Amino acid sequence: MDIFKIFEQLKKPGSDNHPGKISYIIAALGNPGMEYNNTRHNVGFIAADTLVKDAGGNFEKLRFKAKTADITIGKHRVLVLKPITYMNNSGDSVFEAMNYYKIKPDHVLIMCDEIYLNPGLIRIRRKGSHGGHNGLKSIFEVTGEENFTRIKIGVGNKPDGYNLSDWVLGKITDSDKPLMEQAFENTVDAVKLIVDGQIEKAMNKYSK
Repeated sequence: MDIFKIFEQLKKPGSDNHPGKISYIIAALGNPGMEYNNTRHNVGFIAADTLVKDAGGNFEKLRFKAKTADITIGKHRVLVLKPITYMNNSGDSVFEAMNYYKIKPDHVLIMCDEIYLNPGLIRIRRKGSHGGHNGLKSIFEVTGEENFTRIKIGVGNKPDGYNLSDWVLGKITDSDKPLMEQAFENTVDAVKLIVDGQIEKAMNKYSK
């Protein structure tokens, strides 16, 4: 038996080289497809990409109607979801993953866009209404639960004369990109604290 081949196999992305079983689900909301890349409605996806890259993982499997990444955050094995159901049916993906791993709502974290928050800012909430966000609304309706921790990433409210759909499906502007990059970095740091059970610290440090 070649021990070097075994070692190389263990280092390959996707090998089951994580502590224990999945104990946390992070659901990033957005729309699949190249046409939605870098749009305001997809900042949840961008935050997920940033988080997974930071953890040294990648989205390599299609499961639960989502692109999934199996990463480690601290002592926790975490499943990150990017649903391919389109925003309005995000709940189907989240419910399937929760049901499969027997994860309760208090161990599910949702990342999504927030129009009532300026670009670059994030807001952390333990619970609350969906506030008109169709992705959150779908999750609440399908799971029958509302008490999900969520990180809302500011994209700014639509200017006068804009249709809301056109605004959230519009591309992030060059002038806002530095602000959004900071928001994604803060989101990653906040996720680490929340998964570690330090949500109050995360809220005090990052939530605006």
